[in-house]
Amino acid sequence: MAEEAVGLESANNSPAHGPLVAVTFQRSNLRKQKYLEGEPKALGITQIVLSLFQMITVSVLLSKDLSDRETDIPLFIASSMVVIAGILAVAAQSLHLPTLRGCLGMQIVACAASFVNMVCTLMKIESFPMYCWDYYSDNATSVERNACNQMERMNSHLHAEGVVIHVTLLAISATLAAYCCKVVNCCAPPPKMPVITVQTPAVQE
Repeated sequence: MAEEAVGLESANNSPAHGPLVAVTFQRSNLRKQKYLEGEPKALGITQIVLSLFQMITVSVLLSKDLSDRETDIPLFIASSMVVIAGILAVAAQSLHLPTLRGCLGMQIVACAASFVNMVCTLMKIESFPMYCWDYYSDNATSVERNACNQMERMNSHLHAEGVVIHVTLLAISATLAAYCCKVVNCCAPPPKMPVITVQTPAVQE
């Protein structure tokens, strides 16, 4: 890539000797270090752990027929995308440019996946049936009614926790995508740093 140069020439020296001070604009080799400022290892591991927790929870609920497959299967698939994004975030610490580009793409996918998971979890809260109506009949005991009410509250708290987790994963994915964008320069051309070269004139005897 061609470099722009500006020369300031001394009046006491001939043009043949060249400029005494040369200013060139070059790309900074340290721009990749900006990615490490976002603590990608910690954020990537957090993505992996929280997503695996959600996947295990969904698997357990599905195995016990305590959840709806129509919302849990998309949630499981989307959570696996977030796990892949977390793995790439940790791997991109090598500052390899193709890996950083792949990390940027997967973090954008993870943002969309986290949003989908949040919507699915909210749908599960709204569609949860009211099983405890049957326990308010004359044949049900207060112990059974209390047990059913506790189960409903536990289910509500579990899904509310899932919403908080997905909002957290959405914020983490957006943060990592922003730091990747700083390195890849997807939104603007890469900045150039001025480099000043001073040449010492030869001493005439």
